[in-house]
Amino acid sequence: MLHLRLITPPDRTADVIRLIENTVGTTHVVVMEGAARNPRGDVVMCDVAREAGDGLLTGLQELGIEDTGSISVENIDLSLSKRGTKAEEEAPGEAADAVLWEHLTDATHEESTLSITYLAFMTLATMIAACGVVLDNAILIVGAMAVGPEFGPLAGISTSIVQREPRLAARSLIALLVGFVVAMTVTVGFSVFMDAVGLFTREQLEGARPQTGFVYAPDWFSFVVAVLAGAAGTLSLTSAKSGALVGVAISVTTIPAAANAAVAFAYGDPAQTWGSTEQLLLNLLAITLAGTTTLLAQKCFWARRRVTKRT
Repeated sequence: MLHLRLITPPDRTADVIRLIENTVGTTHVVVMEGAARNPRGDVVMCDVAREAGDGLLTGLQELGIEDTGSISVENIDLSLSKRGTKAEEEAPGEAADAVLWEHLTDATHEESTLSITYLAFMTLATMIAACGVVLDNAILIVGAMAVGPEFGPLAGISTSIVQREPRLAARSLIALLVGFVVAMTVTVGFSVFMDAVGLFTREQLEGARPQTGFVYAPDWFSFVVAVLAGAAGTLSLTSAKSGALVGVAISVTTIPAAANAAVAFAYGDPAQTWGSTEQLLLNLLAITLAGTTTLLAQKCFWARRRVTKRT
């Protein structure tokens, strides 16, 4: 269930209440006339089943509530109410399948912000992965994958395509490109330093690497895994099952490929540099395609759900 708290202008309150009451899956409606002070207006609260939430939010936006008042949405972790249970049963579909498009846009907007923290995580993850590829240590590679924040901008690009949000697309692309450029540039310097102190050697990079050699050898399996991971990551965002993102992070080779390209560039190895770059670009493309396709499928599914419910 979701809890909505609205501030509505007095002349729109009746329309808001009518919309809430006509939305299948709503309950626990509370109206406090004149309770709001900034902005001034009435406070309206209600609970709504997650699967009915997007339709209600769209209706409220069409009434202009976000422009003249406010719309706040919170997840309800526990609700003991027979009426609430009935509302969830009446709502079409399942809560786990529901997509709150405004929430998704807001979440990906935040995750794709180019900030010092974002750059720090990207850089640290790439440096950890650099240690992993030189030492041929799979544990370090997995750790670097889990630390890397690159899925946020990729999800932002997919969301911007489906929702037609050019600003989100530009923001995500900038975060993605700048993040990788900065992380790889710093990692080149890090590799030079590690070589100078004797901790990295060319022989380690170019020797047999059974556990990490895949990062500079892209193939169809790389593409397939990235597509599957991209779909899983998108579903974890839209269904609020964020725990699945960890599994997504350690399924793709974006950060390790970037790290291997940086180390290989530092040692002047064009073959590994280009192979790693291909692996990186292949994964980025596959994740974006999978995320976009998944979101389009979900949008189509819920559009048909609404049409079926109306008829």
